[in-house]
Amino acid sequence: MTAPTIAPASPGTCPAAPGAPAAPATTAPAAPAVTPAGTAPAPSGTCPAASATAPVAPAVAPAGAAPVSSGNCPAASASATAPAAPGIARAATAPGTGTATGTGTASGGPGSVPAFAERYLLSPDMVADPYGHLDALREHAPVHWSPLHHAWLVTGYDQVMRCLRDPAVSADRVRPLMDAVPQGAREDAERAFAILSRWMVFNDPPQHRRLRQVFQESFAARAVNRYRTFTGKATKAVLARRAAPGRAGDLLADVAKPLPALVFARWLGIPRTDAPSFWYWNARVADLVLGTAQEESEYRASLQALVSLEDYLADLVARRRAEPADDLISQVLREGRVGDSVTETEFVGMLTQMAFAGGETTSNLIANTVLALHREGLLDAVREDPELVRAAVEETLRLDGPSKMSIRTAARDLELDGHTLRAGDRIFLVTAAANRDPARFPDPGRFDLHRTGATHLGFGFGAHFCIGAALARLVAVAAVDTLVRDHPGLALDDPAGLTWQPSLLNRALTALPVRY
Repeated sequence: MTAPTIAPASPGTCPAAPGAPAAPATTAPAAPAVTPAGTAPAPSGTCPAASATAPVAPAVAPAGAAPVSSGNCPAASASATAPAAPGIARAATAPGTGTATGTGTASGGPGSVPAFAERYLLSPDMVADPYGHLDALREHAPVHWSPLHHAWLVTGYDQVMRCLRDPAVSADRVRPLMDAVPQGAREDAERAFAILSRWMVFNDPPQHRRLRQVFQESFAARAVNRYRTFTGKATKAVLARRAAPGRAGDLLADVAKPLPALVFARWLGIPRTDAPSFWYWNARVADLVLGTAQEESEYRASLQALVSLEDYLADLVARRRAEPADDLISQVLREGRVGDSVTETEFVGMLTQMAFAGGETTSNLIANTVLALHREGLLDAVREDPELVRAAVEETLRLDGPSKMSIRTAARDLELDGHTLRAGDRIFLVTAAANRDPARFPDPGRFDLHRTGATHLGFGFGAHFCIGAALARLVAVAAVDTLVRDHPGLALDDPAGLTWQPSLLNRALTALPVRY
């Protein structure tokens, strides 16, 4: 339940950020074609397919893309000038090459030699498997200015932790989202972006702390554990209906997506009759936040969906004031913080974030865990010792989790690992690389069900640690445990043919064909 991780959450950024600092007295190299957040540009200029996804987890934000005229492919038509941080030499990028070569001085004489050939993280092979390249980048420079992405790539564990703790590294990322909206849809956007500005993931302390405290008790592990029995029953019901033993199907569509949605709707208190509209609005909000909306009509639909979602949740809050129930909204209202530490408008705005964040991270965590157990040949081991299921979920979060990075901005100049990051610079905190840092994790590429030691960053850290982590873990463990135990014949169909959604932020399969 990350991320937005905006991201997200759920959850995806354009390599060219409007308003980023310009290079002093130098001409920046041409940038790759700009796409909406989360979509991969095709080198040939063809438009990649960008499928909408279910909600992503809180704590990530896509940066803005250049407006795209209706009917045009953003990968082919949109472009931007690459910014450079003042005072720092940026390596040039040849237009259309998809790589950037860092330079350094060769020992024994003047001149520069190639030091690191950077790859665009949304190129198809990087979407399929980014880890070898990220390992090499971390070894080359754990803090690296990327002319391809127009951002600092932070890949070392200690360096990412420093950023997550440093108040100079800001989570305020609503303006880039607004900049991504086509001009023709701007009039519809004002209220929608006012709602996004109330999401806690887009706020820095002390505002973030004030907003988060409203939900702190409701998301604590002891509170979430009240839903353990319901989650177990829901898991068995979903599997019985969609995953009968011997049947072929898509584990992502059959189990990994509907189960978190079912549990979250019960926890939030969404009446079953309202669920279709509720999840439709969430899918459209995901298109906006994760950047998969491309046409002006899609932006308008997404903006309107966010407004409709807030209207619906405001009405549900009013109903729960009059008739409390056993759900999140009623619990928070009973605690008396709404109207005291936060306004009701702020509360409803944050509920739209919770609604958006309710499924994507958990869905991808379930699918990625099953995939990892299959690839590592550990399905039988986990089946024989159910205590290992929790360890499998945690090791998946570390090694191949649902979130690859989160996006931040330098609120003011700061020093990091010998580099000066200027106010306004974008910063990619690449947790997918930090979680494989050998300085923190022995034999980091190994999927180890008995791993101990350093804490992974799969759910973030510190003030923006994923507030829904306990619920995500509860649902993922229940799903994987029941799948493995009740389906001894569980096997992947065509594991070599798996594809991944083109996103900077998320590590999400497009489908997971299996035989139950």
